[in-house]
Amino acid sequence: MSQPTGRADLREHVPAGVLRPGIRTYKPRRTRITERASRAMAEQAEFILDPSASVLDLAGTWGAGVPVILEIGFGDGLATAEMATTDPATGVLAIDVHTPGVGDLLARIGEAGLTNVRVMEADALGVLSRMVPAHSLAAVRSYFPDPWPKSRHHKRRLVQPEVLDLVRARLVPGGTWHLATDWDEYRDWIQACFSADTCWRGGVVDRPPWRPVTRYERRAVRDGRAITDLVYVTVPPPTG
Repeated sequence: MSQPTGRADLREHVPAGVLRPGIRTYKPRRTRITERASRAMAEQAEFILDPSASVLDLAGTWGAGVPVILEIGFGDGLATAEMATTDPATGVLAIDVHTPGVGDLLARIGEAGLTNVRVMEADALGVLSRMVPAHSLAAVRSYFPDPWPKSRHHKRRLVQPEVLDLVRARLVPGGTWHLATDWDEYRDWIQACFSADTCWRGGVVDRPPWRPVTRYERRAVRDGRAITDLVYVTVPPPTG
């Protein structure tokens, strides 16, 4: 398959074998970018990674031995910036498809003087497939991915058996995937997918005190939806 060249193509490109062609795990949004965010995309360009590159050099970017966490979808970047500030020894690869959010996070990077975050505007599944080396990530974080509540849209959910295989192949042994959701049915879906895979172990956990409350999460709580955190760790496949 030829590599995409335009920004839109890079955002939408998910290699065959992960999800069916044309299936996206996100909804395209046409949100106006603020002057602050637009300015940050120029002034903080050094923190932007090119999604058209080949394999990412994680050690060259963050330093040999530095653990790197992939964050899939970060909204306005506030929670990402807060976690990166409190954990400067960990590298953060933050990926989102929405330009205004990318600009917002870059602005926060500049305002906080962060050096441990890199940002990419792309579909995270495409990046995982094409650019992230095998067994190189310490963890993956996915906070409030779209639950796609209608049955006909379940094929668009981020948590799918094929995606579990892809993420596990990119995590170090014992690496973790931390998710949070405000939809009970999606929580049950997540638990069922992971329970059916013998290469993962884990489930619902208490909310970690270091995970900031996102703007979306505040709205969910205001609307009466319960928040569930789930953490899964990779385990060796069964033998025999």
